[in-house]
Parts: sequence; structure tokens; C-alpha cells
Amino acid sequence: MTDRPLFLMTDARHFGVIYRINPWMRPDAWQADPAALTAAAEKSASALSAELQKAGARVEMVPAVEGLPDLVFPANAAIVLDGRALVARFRHPERQGEEAIFRDAFLALKARGLLSEVIELPNKVLQEGAGDCIWDADRGFFWAGYGQRSTSNSLPVIESVFGQRVVGLELATDRFYHLDTCFCPLAGGRILYYPPAFTPQSLGIIRTHVRKQDRIEATDEDAGAFCVNAVNIGRHIVMAKAPDALRTRLGAMGYSVAEVDLAPFILSGGGAYCMTLRLDRVSEPRAAMRAAE
Repeated sequence: MTDRPLFLMTDARHFGVIYRINPWMRPDAWQADPAALTAAAEKSASALSAELQKAGARVEMVPAVEGLPDLVFPANAAIVLDGRALVARFRHPERQGEEAIFRDAFLALKARGLLSEVIELPNKVLQEGAGDCIWDADRGFFWAGYGQRSTSNSLPVIESVFGQRVVGLELATDRFYHLDTCFCPLAGGRILYYPPAFTPQSLGIIRTHVRKQDRIEATDEDAGAFCVNAVNIGRHIVMAKAPDALRTRLGAMGYSVAEVDLAPFILSGGGAYCMTLRLDRVSEPRAAMRAAE
């Protein structure tokens, strides 16, 4: 078994901003030059894939489907841990067509031995995948967002399916509608997060679980550039074009930052993390697992 991280991405050829289900979405801007923006989106997605591979990752691709532009954001497709995939259920009708596409993709990955189990949510539970449920490898639990897209009744389901602790964080604004837009655990126990995205109670929970020296507060500029929506591989962080100050702060903490121009996807309210789904996360370090065998 390889230790190289494995990510799922989606072909961007049918990406576009054709409806508005979050405050960032700009169908008007997209319609100003859809051909150029589609070409730019394909180039950006390829650049993101290349940066992930440069950081040591492998990338699996899901084909694009016409009429499902947000299929390009597979972070919302499922929660994946220890080979088990809990398939998402979307709040907005515009995205509900993605569910069957991703379910089939996960079953195909299972047939190849890349997943061990594909699990459905119970009825009346909305949960939008790893975009709202992020594994914290250093603390050994899930951070789970709710209140905008995912419902609070998803938290005990996640806990039951994976047998892991879930720490719920209520999101305070539709501008930061998924947890991954405003919260990013980093290797070494640090958390990059945007405080205005959370309710006061949720901020208290974050501060209870994360030491002050490990909390990196993103600015309005950082969050608006979708830089909190980042992919972390060890000491490497892959993100959208970053403000100089953020890049400097992260560099001083020992992280290397790789930037990708993701402007077409930011027009839809998504960044680097949204465009990927990590498939090989485990609840225990691989070295510890090998030692126990």
C-alpha cells in the first residue's frame, strides 16, 4: 500500500456559474464571457491537480456531467475515513443530482479496492460531505459544521458510522455556508479559521479545544480570497492566490504555500479544498497501524 495521499477531483469541462445558491455566486459575471471562463476553469483545475501531485499526492478523476456544474466540488460528496464513505445529501435541488453520480463513483472506487464501504444517510438528514465535516488528525476527531447546509441531526449519525468523536460547530452566516470555507486544520495541531463565520458558542468550543498559540485567525481579506479553503499535505498548503501577509505568516510557522489561480471557482464560492476529496484518511497513523500488525 502506498502512503501517498489520494484525492478525488472532477473534470471541470462542464463547470459554470448558472444559478445562485450562496452569496458568492456570480452568474452575471460568468455570462459576461462563459467560453473564456470555462477555459480558465479547466486550466485552473489542471494547475490544482498538478500542485497536489507535486506535493506527493495521487489524483483520481470523476468525469464531468453537463447540467451539474458544482460536481466540480467533490469535497461535498461524502465524508471518507478508514475506507468508509458516507454519501452526502444536499439541501439545494440544484445539487441533488450530484448524489447519484458520486454514489456510482464511490462504488466504482470500492470495486477497485480504494474504498471498503459506501454508506447512505438516514432519511431527513442533510449532510454535505467533507465540506461540513473535517477530520482533525492531530486531535483525533471530526469538526462538523451545521446550520447552513448540513443539519444538526447529522452529527450523531457521523459519530455512529465512523465510531469517532464529532465536535459540532454552528455556522453563523450564509457567506460561509460550509465549514471548509472558514476552518482548516493544519499539520502540527494549528487551525486556520475565520472567527466571524461562527456563532459565539462555536467560537467558545474552538477556543476550548485549540490552544491560543495554535489558532491562526484569518482576516476578512484571507477569507474573501478563499484561502482558508485550503488543502494541507504535511507542511505543504495548497490554496487560492493568497494575500502577502497570510503567506508570510504561514511561512514563518514552517509551512510552504503553493498558490493556484482559482478565480473562476471563487465566482461560485469555492476554493482548493472544495475541489478535492481526500480518500485515504485513517483514524490512526499508518505507522502505528503497521506496528500493531
